[in-house]
Amino acid sequence: MFDNLQDRLAGTFKKITGKARLTDDNIQATLREVRKALLEADVALPVVKDFVGRVRSRALGTQVGKALNPGQQFLKIVESELIAVMGEANESLNLATRPPAVILMAGLQGAGKTTSVAKLAKFLTEREKKKVLVVSADVYRPAAIAQLQTLAQEVGVECFPSSETDKPEAIATAAIDHAKRQFFDVLIVDTAGRLHIDAALMDEIRLLHEVTDPVETLFVIDAMIGQDAVNTAQAFNDALPLTGVILTKADGDARGGAALSVRQVTGKPIKFLGMGEKVDALEPFHPDRIASRILGMGDVMSLIEEAERKIDKDKAEKLVKKVQKGKRFDLEDLRDQLQQMQDMGGLTGLMDKLPGMGNMGQMMQQADMGKQFKVMEALIGSMTPWERRNPDGLTSSRKRRITQGSGTNIQDLNRLLKQHKQMAKMMKKMKGGGMSKMMRGLGGMMPGGGGGLPPGMGR
Repeated sequence: MFDNLQDRLAGTFKKITGKARLTDDNIQATLREVRKALLEADVALPVVKDFVGRVRSRALGTQVGKALNPGQQFLKIVESELIAVMGEANESLNLATRPPAVILMAGLQGAGKTTSVAKLAKFLTEREKKKVLVVSADVYRPAAIAQLQTLAQEVGVECFPSSETDKPEAIATAAIDHAKRQFFDVLIVDTAGRLHIDAALMDEIRLLHEVTDPVETLFVIDAMIGQDAVNTAQAFNDALPLTGVILTKADGDARGGAALSVRQVTGKPIKFLGMGEKVDALEPFHPDRIASRILGMGDVMSLIEEAERKIDKDKAEKLVKKVQKGKRFDLEDLRDQLQQMQDMGGLTGLMDKLPGMGNMGQMMQQADMGKQFKVMEALIGSMTPWERRNPDGLTSSRKRRITQGSGTNIQDLNRLLKQHKQMAKMMKKMKGGGMSKMMRGLGGMMPGGGGGLPPGMGR
């Protein structure tokens, strides 16, 4: 997300941040580029005008002129105004009510509403320790109820049974009654979407809102529809007392205009970003972290939080002890590292969150690093336990069997063995970790055979 905007702004700010003195001319020239970049990123025109106007008035004031480093001060102003546009801080769900706290999900068909219900249920269960019930009041779309039942099973929450012959308000009332009797903390109601906004849809969802009296009414919208996202959000906001927005498919939107526009146009905060198809791919929306990523400064806080949640601490501890005892780093260990990295969004996901590494993440995406990692995993999966522990003992016949079993070729296997050797050497020197050592280790794992990251990445 924001890849195009990040690229455009990086070049623009590079010219101005090195300047010892800022003038009206170079500020105006930079702001013209910023304006173009935002419009190309599909940010709504009123939002662009307002943003550029506020940056200009602050930049032309004494705030920048008296600064020790005017260029960097200008960048700080842009960052703070980006945060202001998206809404100062993350606004979490307000669940402080007598249980069950009802969350009503609204949106158009195809926005990812049902999947977002499951993602939110998993988020509340795992991170907020809530007992969650979900229910589908979508009686129009074929298989909508079955889809939610399947997803609920996958995330480990109860799904209240409903039928296409029931009225949506009757389904919601029965689900609330069941949630009260069974002491559920939260009930998430999935509603019907339409292919476009119509009077019947709005009347039905108003009635559901009246019946359920939700503490949160969340509007689910597809980030990929650009400026239309803002218009649709505005229409729903006029019809319903929305409390927030979930922006889905944000990982597939390279522009990011919707994220920068929705808050200012509707006055409603973006509470979550859907960042993929997996049921755990839901992130709380932090404007300060997003602004930092847009400006190429990374998002280390999100990276740390993700690592705490997703890295298997027992396996990590075991590997550290193994290395400290001088035992060999084998292909079993390498496979564990690859799997954990994939769980954290792959190497591209890691690079995007590290300061100054955004472009590197894009380069890796273009080089199809994910595919190359899958080849490495397939090769290791085709080996016997003995072969994984003793890669030096691979004979020609063993190599032939491994490549045939994994659908790869001998060059792929030789590349894997070379990369493993580099990683094993690095692990031998490593006595406890540190980011720089970890990054150098990633360099040894990078497909391509060169070993080592590009200059500066290991620092």
